[in-house]
Amino acid sequence: MPATFVEKVLARTSGQRAVVVGQIVDASPDVILSHDNTAAISKIFRALGQARVRYPDRHAITLDHAVPAPNTQHATNHADVRKFVAEQGITNFFEAGRGICHQVLSEEGIALPGSLVIGSDSHTPHFGWLGACGVGVGRSEMAAIWATGELWLRVPESVRIIVDGRLPFGVTAKDLALHIIGRFGADGGIYQSIEFSGSGVMSLTLDSRGVIPNMMAEFGAKNAYIPPDDILLDWLAPRYARRLALRHGSTPWRAERPATGGRGAARDGRGTPDAAEVASRRAEIAARCVLPDAEASYVATHHMDANVIEPLVACPHTVDNVKPLSQVRGTRVQQAFLGTCTNGRVEDLAAAAEVVKGKHVAPGTRLVVIPASSEIMVEALRLGYVQTLVEAGAMIGTPGCGPCMGNHFGVPAPNEVTISSANRNFRGRMGTRDSEIYLASPAVVAASAIAGCIADPREVRSNDRVRG
Repeated sequence: MPATFVEKVLARTSGQRAVVVGQIVDASPDVILSHDNTAAISKIFRALGQARVRYPDRHAITLDHAVPAPNTQHATNHADVRKFVAEQGITNFFEAGRGICHQVLSEEGIALPGSLVIGSDSHTPHFGWLGACGVGVGRSEMAAIWATGELWLRVPESVRIIVDGRLPFGVTAKDLALHIIGRFGADGGIYQSIEFSGSGVMSLTLDSRGVIPNMMAEFGAKNAYIPPDDILLDWLAPRYARRLALRHGSTPWRAERPATGGRGAARDGRGTPDAAEVASRRAEIAARCVLPDAEASYVATHHMDANVIEPLVACPHTVDNVKPLSQVRGTRVQQAFLGTCTNGRVEDLAAAAEVVKGKHVAPGTRLVVIPASSEIMVEALRLGYVQTLVEAGAMIGTPGCGPCMGNHFGVPAPNEVTISSANRNFRGRMGTRDSEIYLASPAVVAASAIAGCIADPREVRSNDRVRG
C-alpha cells in the first residue's frame, strides 16, 4: 500500500508492516531528546516508581534554555540534570555552551534521516530538515518514554506543500514559512504531517532548510519533512562517522582542521573523518532515508510559487498576524535579537554582518546576537562575522536559546518593542507581558537595529551603493 513519509516511519518504529491514518500505534523512538527540563521530567519519572531509563543510549540531553545559569534556581536545575545523566549512564550529554538541542543533535550526527526523534521541546519538528520525523511531546509523555521506551501516537494525516521557483533577492526561508502560516493560520496544520517538496525548497541552502520544519511547530504540525538529498548526506556523513568513532573510542579521522568550512567539512576544530569511513557511513545513512511513495494519499496538496513571495513580518501577538514588511516599516524598536534554533546559524549571522558592516546600531536600540551552537560561533568567528557585528555595536551571547524563552540575555522592558529572528511572538514570550515582539528574517532584524525601526535590508544595501 502506498504510504506517506510519516506512515512509513511510524510503521517501522511500531513494528508493523503498514499503518493507516487515525491508527493508534506504540512507537519506539530512535532518539529521545530533552534539555533543561530533564530535571523536571526526572521528578515525574521517579514518581512513576522508575529508577532506570529503558534505553540510555538513545537519550540526548542538552543544557541550552538558560545558559550560563542566570540564577540559583537554574544553577540547581543544571546540577540536577548533570547528576541524572551520570546516574543513568547517558553519554549523549552536551554541556552549557554547546548550543540549542535541535542544532546540536543535527551537528553531532545523532538525528538521522528516517529516524523518529521524540523530544520534550515543541520545536522538535525541526529535525524534518534532515528527513527525520521530529515529534514534540509534554513532560509526562517523555517520562513514560524514559520508562518504557515507547509512546502511543495517532498516525497523522499528511499534507503536501510543493514550492516551485526561486525566492527573490532579499526573500528568505523565514519569509516562506511566515507566508505559509499567514495564509493558512497558526492552527492550519494541527496534528498533520507536512511534507515539503519542489525546486523552491530543494534549492535552499542547508541552513535555510532548517528554518522551515522548525517554524511548522507554529503551524500546529505534528512533524514536518524535507526529502534528504546528496547535499545533506555530504554534510551529515562525516558527523555521523565522528560520533560513531567517539562512541567506540577510536579515531578514524585526520587530526588536522580543514582550511575552509566547505560542504561536508567539520567546523568545530575536531578534524575531518577518514574518507573511507565517511563513504561507508554515507552509504549507511542513505539506506536509512525514507521517501514517500508516489501514490501516497494526502488530505491536501498546496502549490506555491516562490517567485512571488515578499519579505514578511509576524506582528504582535500571534505568529499568523503576518503582514508585508512594507506595511510595518518604520515601527520603532528598542531591541533586535538575532539567534534561536530558527535563525541562529552561520548563514543568518553572515546576512546580518553584511547589513551592518561599516555601520552602527542606532541610538536607543540594542542588537543581541546569540549563535545557535558553539560550532556556529567558531565558524562565525573564523569568517569575521562576529567581529563585524561587535564593531557595529552588537552584544554576543553564549550559544543557547537566549531571550527566546524570556529567561535572560535580552529580556525587554515594559512597553519596549523587539524585532526577533525567533519563532514565537505571543504576549510575554520573552519574559515581559507588556512588550511587543515582531518576527522577521535575520537581514530585517539587522537592518532594523541599524535604523532603530523596522527596516528593509534591501534599502539599506541600496543606500550603501548610492553612497559608494
